[in-house]
Amino acid sequence: MKVISLRVTDDAIVLAYVRANKQRQQSVIAYDPQQSIGDNLEKIRERLVGINFDVAVIENPLAYEFSDTIVGINHQRIDIGLALTNMLNVPAVSQQMVKTLGLAKAAARKQFYNQWHLDYYGQYTGKRNYGQESMLTLGNGFFGLRGSYIEAKADDDNYPGTYVAGFYNQLTTKINDRDVVNEDLVNLPNGQYLTFGVDHQTPFKIKAENIQDIYRSLDLQTGELRTTMLVQLATGHALRVVTTKVADMHNWHQYAIRYQLTPLNFSGSLQIYSEIDGSVINSNVERYRNFNSRHFDVTEMSTAGHEAYLAGQTKTSQIKFVVGSKLTNCNDVPTELTTHNRPDVIAQELSLDVTQNQSYTFEKNVALFTSLETTADLMTATANELHQASFQASEQHSDDFWQDIWHNADIQIDGDLTSQKLTRVNIFHTFVSATHIANQHLDASVGARGLHGEAYRGHVFWDEMFIIPFYTLHYPKLARQLLMYRYHRLDAAKKYAASEGYQGAMFPWQSGQYGDEQSQFVHLNPLTQQWDPDNSRLQRHVSLAVAYNVWVYYHLANDREFMQKYGIQMLLDIARFWVSKAEYNSTTKRYDIKKVMGPDEFHEGYPNSDEEGLTNNAYTNIMVSWLFETIAYLRGNVVPETTFTKAMQVAGINDALYKKMGTIGHKLTLDVDSAGVIGQFQGYFKLPTLNFENYRKKYGDISRLDRILKAEGRTPDAYQVAKQADALMAFYNFDLTHVNQILKQMGYDLPNEFLTRNIEYYLDRTTHGSTLSRIVYAVLTLVDGNMDQSWHLFSQALLSDYYDIQGGTTAEGIHLGVMAATLMLETRNYAGVDELTDMINIAPNLPAHWRSIAFRQYFRGTQYHFQITQKAITVTADQAAKVRVAGHELLLTAKQPLTVDYQGQPLTTISKAK
Repeated sequence: MKVISLRVTDDAIVLAYVRANKQRQQSVIAYDPQQSIGDNLEKIRERLVGINFDVAVIENPLAYEFSDTIVGINHQRIDIGLALTNMLNVPAVSQQMVKTLGLAKAAARKQFYNQWHLDYYGQYTGKRNYGQESMLTLGNGFFGLRGSYIEAKADDDNYPGTYVAGFYNQLTTKINDRDVVNEDLVNLPNGQYLTFGVDHQTPFKIKAENIQDIYRSLDLQTGELRTTMLVQLATGHALRVVTTKVADMHNWHQYAIRYQLTPLNFSGSLQIYSEIDGSVINSNVERYRNFNSRHFDVTEMSTAGHEAYLAGQTKTSQIKFVVGSKLTNCNDVPTELTTHNRPDVIAQELSLDVTQNQSYTFEKNVALFTSLETTADLMTATANELHQASFQASEQHSDDFWQDIWHNADIQIDGDLTSQKLTRVNIFHTFVSATHIANQHLDASVGARGLHGEAYRGHVFWDEMFIIPFYTLHYPKLARQLLMYRYHRLDAAKKYAASEGYQGAMFPWQSGQYGDEQSQFVHLNPLTQQWDPDNSRLQRHVSLAVAYNVWVYYHLANDREFMQKYGIQMLLDIARFWVSKAEYNSTTKRYDIKKVMGPDEFHEGYPNSDEEGLTNNAYTNIMVSWLFETIAYLRGNVVPETTFTKAMQVAGINDALYKKMGTIGHKLTLDVDSAGVIGQFQGYFKLPTLNFENYRKKYGDISRLDRILKAEGRTPDAYQVAKQADALMAFYNFDLTHVNQILKQMGYDLPNEFLTRNIEYYLDRTTHGSTLSRIVYAVLTLVDGNMDQSWHLFSQALLSDYYDIQGGTTAEGIHLGVMAATLMLETRNYAGVDELTDMINIAPNLPAHWRSIAFRQYFRGTQYHFQITQKAITVTADQAAKVRVAGHELLLTAKQPLTVDYQGQPLTTISKAK
């Protein structure tokens, strides 16, 4: 095992390592106080270029129980082990641990820990701490509980938000004589608040001057979030405070907190303060704070011994809720309980005498019920739940649930510590956002920011298209329930279409409680503070995303009952909308689709045009053609004729219209140049280009070039610029062969190498203003054989929320679509396990430094286990099945692993897959 060692002093870092010529080298890096800690640590990477090593050893760490790799430098403390692991992708261990366990065991232990923990050391402020709260959010699909300090209340540095899936309310705000209506996922009363005080003095608050150290650790294996604080009050009192939070993953209305305090230098009187704070508002997103944000009224507050209850109702949607809490003293010492209610806040206080260096533990169980999922009396339901609640039970339920998740949905990557850790972080947050336990009882889908924050007001977007396929491969019943959210809003989609002069079902770009359009007509540009027109609702391709998810769910789960009972109706109603929107062009003898926006989002219309929207967006037209062909296949092959005919009648499609669907699908217009480059929309090639390099020199980050151009008095409509992948999105949805088939059926036979030309053309014009853009282009460049570029784009997407690469957006909630899409890319594209054809096709493209990848997936009722190395593929199925490798069909015997090489020839049959 190759080692680098570090000795850290207050003004320097001393590196020791062995060079390629086997000579031992020492290098001293002087600390530059004019630079950030990060910039100083980056010098370590520079000094180690060309040096191979497997582990970093910290020779002189400080003594802390929560981490053995904390050092002091420049009069500050940092966890250099965390920093080095993130920077160098190797475990970092202390010299003491090496002496105790030996180097190999110490490294293996830290490697395992890093793969399963998301840790933050130190106190952060502003959007950086907001972002860490998003990343530390706990939840169970019913609620999301931001990972804030329980002692914190909402301010510019902390935001303890609580959200329930599908729990929305609308408020109206008058701005510049305009009534602006916004529907928000409601921030519900804060039931997690707990803090302490000494000798009845001012309760402790999260302030830098009160805190010596803070360490937060999310255990992905068990779902527990632990915060350890060393506190030094102005009065001189010192305490160690350890908080553990869990979301109950069985009794899904509950979460639990264990609060342990140890007085380190005093004996005396200690107070525990607990609240249910109903005075909260929606204020997570700074740019929304000018809008009305008090979404509910408190209707009742009561206490019963150690239990407290707060009831309320939303102002417009009239949804009722009850939050209840139970505060438990777990110590064999007497306590005194008092209640001090304030307007909309229930406050309880426990007082007890404590002894120096003894630990005292308290538990707070919280239950939350709403009238959305509960028909019984809410107060009674909450009380019954609390009577039985305990931290131990919630902790066990969390552990049991996550063990099931990691058995069925884990992705194990060998050879890349960072990718392994962040992959598990992403898996974790997909199941914070939705679970098979809770969502079967809910009428809700997954928002673009999960249950983690208030960006996009908690609305449901086309991001579902990147998320639901992941659920389908692991928990098909969960995916089905999420699709039912759209089915239940089919009538709303029909009303929306009719209001715009169309027929069929037109799903809204932003959907909330009712399924009506929640997109705004104006958008606040943060660079200019001006209200610009917002035509984002013209992204009608959201209906195609719904259709895609219906088809993918059926294809992967083989749920014929769903397709026949619900899916085909959704597809036909969506198809009816596109038939009504397509217009015959007598000049071209083809059909046009006008007044739409593509996924790009920078282009809302044509420059110098009074008409909103664009004509013949390539992605939209390709997907409409796919939809019509898919419906034709389902008729008779999957859906019985009587069922299909009835669904046609409901959708308002007669035989003539059905025949017209086929005609339109084969004659939709694309703008294709002589080299085979597909125009993003009609007229795109006529727009001038921009010099991106000049803009980067001037502005640095140009990911939101649309806002920059508008601030300059210009418009992105007038240039060949794109926020994200658009014209080539279909190549993300389907494999290259399938897209070629669609293009040919539309009448376009493109030249060889057309995909390469398209990728190069659009990458030169794309700013990646959406993290989803990197995912799509990572897939495209991989298909095109450019692994280096694919990896670069993928790794940026994988790191995007962890490092908040968009400069503060993670503060407002994680990007769930990107998180789920990275998981799909790892298994479908890098592992090469493609289920989009009738038989699983395996064609690995592992990154060179990944030694192996292993995971389980369901396909058509069979669970498969895949283990793929750089040389071989091992597949195990729980029943007899077939797979295809390099064109060879291979038969799998139930529960018997089969190992093959990449050419599809059997190598060995082993008794058990590893």
